[in-house]
Amino acid sequence: MSYSIAIDGPAGAGKSTIAKLLASKLNYIYVDTGAMYRAMAVHFSKNNVNPLDEMEVDRAVQDVDIQIQYDNGVQQVILNGENVTGLLRTEETGKMASQTSKYQAVRTKLVDLQRKLSKTSDVIMDGRDIGTVVLPDAFCKIYLTASSKARAERRYNELVEKGMECDFESIKNDIESRDYQDMHRDISPLKQADDAVLVDTSDMDIDQVVDVISSIIQEKMKA
Repeated sequence: MSYSIAIDGPAGAGKSTIAKLLASKLNYIYVDTGAMYRAMAVHFSKNNVNPLDEMEVDRAVQDVDIQIQYDNGVQQVILNGENVTGLLRTEETGKMASQTSKYQAVRTKLVDLQRKLSKTSDVIMDGRDIGTVVLPDAFCKIYLTASSKARAERRYNELVEKGMECDFESIKNDIESRDYQDMHRDISPLKQADDAVLVDTSDMDIDQVVDVISSIIQEKMKA
């Protein structure tokens, strides 16, 4: 029997960071959904698919298989049997992913592949609708959030450390705007699943968050 853990929440809540740390700690596979969209984009590029032609994209998704594997702790993305990890961060792939990720057929195919992964391996996935749409039967669901102020402070400090000039209020406004868009979009809006455990990280550091969620998972294992 395989177990799946779904972590949802707004932008800047630290979902990916926490999910990766938990996966390492629990020996689960972290399913990088963003990397899967990029792998799909590699497939389109390799087959000269026109990203502006939705019908052509719809046809091209049919014969795609994407798997996530780990080699000495490093994520490897396998597209139709070929390791395409080195192609995921190219400018061409990024542009293709941006143009094609909006199509329903792409999303439907990737959700199917993500569910397939969850049936064969212990997985952790993070996103906006993992617990509500992608893995509605997940063994454990976490809704990870933090105040817009706390998320803006983290982002601000991150940018300052990189030597970049930034304005705190602008960052906070951007986060609040993104929250509104995510919660009100037509397809799979951001919301807490009814059976998800709310974890507010506003006053926690990363280690504390990992410990809290690990405890929640352990309690569910005992139940």
